Amino acid sequence: MGGFGSGRGQRGKGTTGDMRPLDIRRLHRAGLLTPGRAFGWQWSVCGKEVASIQIRTEVDRVVLDYRNRSNGGEWRPMEYPVCLEWTGLNLGGRRAWFLCPAQGCGRRVAVLFGGSIFACRHCQKLAYACQRETADDRAMRRADTIRRRLGWGAGIANPAGSKPKGMHWRTFERLRAGHDAFANASWAGMAERLGLVNRRLAGIGGNLNGDG
Repeated sequence: MGGFGSGRGQRGKGTTGDMRPLDIRRLHRAGLLTPGRAFGWQWSVCGKEVASIQIRTEVDRVVLDYRNRSNGGEWRPMEYPVCLEWTGLNLGGRRAWFLCPAQGCGRRVAVLFGGSIFACRHCQKLAYACQRETADDRAMRRADTIRRRLGWGAGIANPAGSKPKGMHWRTFERLRAGHDAFANASWAGMAERLGLVNRRLAGIGGNLNGDG
């Protein structure tokens, strides 16, 4: 039985990035939702396992089996079913959904987030990480999205790269202009947030008044 939990209760810590996600789409793609399957599922950071659970697949449900502890307390065994629902796809096949097991919920969701129990984002009271971003954080994320598409190194502090092989110049110029606009907005926002702009303006004003 796997170990899970490090003080996160059902109310979560604020964003989806703070929790361990259990994505039914990954389970389905891996062929793990066939009744009678039993398997372990792990979460890793930098190649090191940080949490794990055991999952048993039954007809139209999975059973989660793990240990949980809160705030460094004693480990408690947890075992409970999570019902599944299947919907048809336009081009054939079926899509699997979790039905949130939190009391009084039952929402149909693709991802559950692990706390004292695995529950949907609403029950864990989580916001998506991007909803907590500042304007300059958002601009940096968008610049990095373009950098990935262009094959450039991550991070706006790194130099720009060249045009990817096979990309039209018009597309490249459009993406590069978008990247530069987002990067400049991010730098400006960070400078303002850190007070660098105000200090610089104050210095300019002092020079104009003959104080510098």
